[in-house]
Amino acid sequence: MSSIHSSSQDAAKADDSKVQPAAGRDRMTGTEVRASISLASIFALRMLGLFLILPIFAEYARTLPDGHDGLRVGIGMGIYGLMQAFLHIPLGWLSDRVGRKPVMVGGLLMFAAGALVAAFSDTLTGIIIGRSLQGMGAISAAITACIADLTREQHRTKAMAMVGGSIGLTFALSLVIASPLLHIIGMPGIFALMSVFGVLAILVTLFVVPTPPPPHPVRLPFRTVLMNPDLIRLNVGVLALHVSQVAMFMVVPAMLTDAGMPLDQHWKVYLPVVLVSFVLMLAPMMAAERYGKIRPVLLGSVALMTAVQLLFAAVHGLWAITGVLLLFFVAFNLLEAMQPSLVSRYAAASRGAALGVYNTTQALGMALGGPAGGWLVQHEGRSAVFVGCAVLLMLWLIIAWSMKPPPARASASSRTAAA
Repeated sequence: MSSIHSSSQDAAKADDSKVQPAAGRDRMTGTEVRASISLASIFALRMLGLFLILPIFAEYARTLPDGHDGLRVGIGMGIYGLMQAFLHIPLGWLSDRVGRKPVMVGGLLMFAAGALVAAFSDTLTGIIIGRSLQGMGAISAAITACIADLTREQHRTKAMAMVGGSIGLTFALSLVIASPLLHIIGMPGIFALMSVFGVLAILVTLFVVPTPPPPHPVRLPFRTVLMNPDLIRLNVGVLALHVSQVAMFMVVPAMLTDAGMPLDQHWKVYLPVVLVSFVLMLAPMMAAERYGKIRPVLLGSVALMTAVQLLFAAVHGLWAITGVLLLFFVAFNLLEAMQPSLVSRYAAASRGAALGVYNTTQALGMALGGPAGGWLVQHEGRSAVFVGCAVLLMLWLIIAWSMKPPPARASASSRTAAA
C-alpha cells in the first residue's frame, strides 16, 4: 500500500507543478478558476438530462401507449444511470490513455444523439432507447479527472465543490422549470433542449476548458485501483449516498404536497434550501482542507445524512420537512465535494480509472435508488424508505470509520522543485 501512496504522491506533485506558477501562492490561479467553472458547467448541462425528467416523467409516461406498466416506467427512469454504470470504467480508463477532451467530446455527442432519439419517439420503448444512448455518454470520470489534472490539491475540494454546487443548483432549477417546460414545449421539446445543451457542452469543452497535461506515464494496475481499501470505502459511500438520494425523492415530493405545497410550487422550498445549504457547507469544507479535518468532517456528514433519514421518517408539516431538507443538502453537498477529491488523491497516478470505478458505483446507486424506493413505498409505506436509507447509510458510516488520511499534498518547495 505504501508503494501505491508513493506513486500517487509522485504523480500528484508532477501534475500540481503544472498549475502552480510560483511557490507560496495560496489562491486559485486563473487557469484553475477557468477549469473549475467550465467543467462544472459541463457537468450541470449533462445533469439536466437526469434531473429535468425526475419530477414529470412518471406522469408523462402514463400518457404513452405502452406507458401503463410501472416496471417499464421505472426502467425508463433508471436506464440512464444503468448505462452510465457499464461505461464509466472503460471511458475513465480510456481518458487515462488518449486524454480527457477526446473522451468528453465523444460522450457528449452520444448524449446529444440519445436526446434526439427520445425527442422523436412517441412510445416509452423509443424513449428508453434514447435514454440508453444518453447514458452511454458516461464522461463523469473524465470530467472529474480533468478537474484533478488542472487544479492543485489545496484547491481541489473547492473545484469539486463547484461541481457539486452546479449539480445542486441544476437539481433545484429542474424542479422550478420542469413543469412549465412540459406545458410549453412538451416532453419531446425537453429532450430536444437536452440535445442543445449537449452541443453547448461540446463547445465549452473545445474552446473554454484549458487543455490538461498529458496523462502521467506512471499508472497503477487496474486491479490495484479496484482493490485499494481507501478507494473501496469511497465507492461504497457514493453508492449508499445516491441510492438514498434517489429513493428519498420518491417520497419527499408527496410529503410536500400532503403538507399543503402544490407540486408546481415545490421550487419555493427546494431553491432557497439549496442556496442556504451552500453557505452552511463552507465552514466545514474549509476546516477539512485547511486544518486537516477531512476524516471528522466526512464522518460527521455521513452521520448527519443518517440522522436526516430518521428525521424524515418522523416529521410532519411544511416547516419541519423544509428544515430536514436543509440538513440533507448540507451533508449531501459536502460529501459530493469531498469524495471525488479524495479519490483523485488516493489514486493520482490513475485518476481516470479510479474515478471511473467511483462514478460507476455512483450511477449504480442512482439506477437502484428508484426501484428500491418504489418497492418499499408500495409494499411497506413511506417511512420504510427512510428507515432503509438510514440502515444503508449506517453501514457506510461503519465502513468509513477506519479511513486513513489521504496522501499528504506536495509542499510548495516540492512543487517548485518539480517545476
